[in-house]
Amino acid sequence: MADWLHFWENNETNWHSDTITQELVEYFELFELELGDKVFVPLCGKSLDMLYIMNQSFSVVGVEISEIGVRQFFRENNLTYKITRVDDFDLYSSENLEIYCGDFFSLTSKHLNNVKAVLDSKSLIALEPDLRQKYVKHLNDIISVGARILLVTLQYPQHQMSGPPFSVDKSEVESLFSMTFESRELRSFNDIENESKLERAGVDFINNAAYCLRKVRV
Repeated sequence: MADWLHFWENNETNWHSDTITQELVEYFELFELELGDKVFVPLCGKSLDMLYIMNQSFSVVGVEISEIGVRQFFRENNLTYKITRVDDFDLYSSENLEIYCGDFFSLTSKHLNNVKAVLDSKSLIALEPDLRQKYVKHLNDIISVGARILLVTLQYPQHQMSGPPFSVDKSEVESLFSMTFESRELRSFNDIENESKLERAGVDFINNAAYCLRKVRV
């Protein structure tokens, strides 16, 4: 994860989007949230998706390794916050929002109390293959049975460009999550026109896919 600290320190954050993830808007109701539920956003950076969820009257728990990213999120969105030390994290908190600044792999289930859903729009595809399996295993360990995940992935010819973002196809999603999750592909389409970085890299295609997953067993 040290590479991501380097990216933030050098302002190499071209993966950050100034728009809300369209799949979040389109499929938000699939979370089936109730009053008081929280949504977890792993590797959250300064994603505007967190604001969208808060504007739907739900709370957000995020985790981000870079202090730079966390502070930029609060500053750019004019949000006041306080900082407390919680275990291995600096916890940045505001109304309906908690962001743990530190290592995702240090999170435990106690940090995700009342989390009933997970938004992964850029986390899995940000990780190299050897970390993806570890990431999914840890995510499984810290969320409760019944929790739902909205997962957005990209697939492209990996040999034509090195990530991040990395290529993750349907078979890998099924392999990573099959032991403890039910999964349903929501949609899949060639989205090369909206992925300028990959288009410039000369890849032949970019498949954008979204999945709804639900944890059904420990």
